[in-house]
Amino acid sequence: MDDTRTSLDVKEYPDTEVQKNRILTLEDWQEKWVERKITFHQEQGHQFADRGHSVVGVEISELGIREFFTEQNLSYSEEPIKEIPGAKVFKSSSGNISLYCCNLFDLPRADIGKFDRIWDRGAFVAINPGDRKRYADIMLSLMRKGFQYLLSVFSYDPTKYAGPPFYVSDDEIKRLFGSVCTCQCLEKVDAFEERHKSWGIDYLVEKLYLFTEK
Repeated sequence: MDDTRTSLDVKEYPDTEVQKNRILTLEDWQEKWVERKITFHQEQGHQFADRGHSVVGVEISELGIREFFTEQNLSYSEEPIKEIPGAKVFKSSSGNISLYCCNLFDLPRADIGKFDRIWDRGAFVAINPGDRKRYADIMLSLMRKGFQYLLSVFSYDPTKYAGPPFYVSDDEIKRLFGSVCTCQCLEKVDAFEERHKSWGIDYLVEKLYLFTEK
């Protein structure tokens, strides 16, 4: 795995099993939105759609999706997803943003096509560690030839904090994506803030990877 130069010395923990039994349900994530426990949410959105791209997202919380459109001052429509009972898709009136409200693992049933780019922030690190292989397989199945996949993950001492966000090692990224992708770490950034002290940790490093087709 290629790596860029960095001044951050990130310790890798050999015991990748330490968080393997940690499980959050879909109801847990929906409750986080209701109780406003959403420190993972960024007020300033990423400007993909503003640059002319068609954007597709997946979110389990209908509240979170509706708030997105309200925050961005966008009108939208909603319709059921016939292949996934109880699921909906919310589409901006401009037609370039589609947000699916469903379990991500049900998404392939909706036949949403394939993608040139994936920006994975706050998703892979939130998936229960035991589900990562299934998640990675779905993401890779959605990629077109010549794809680029950006993935943001975190390094910290997983023996001190149970997550989420969950700890992700370089070895696990290589194991899950390396057979199909060339994996390059673009940067490592000190993401530690005062609020993270309550997690019981003393450092937090955000790592950004680029996956491209081998």
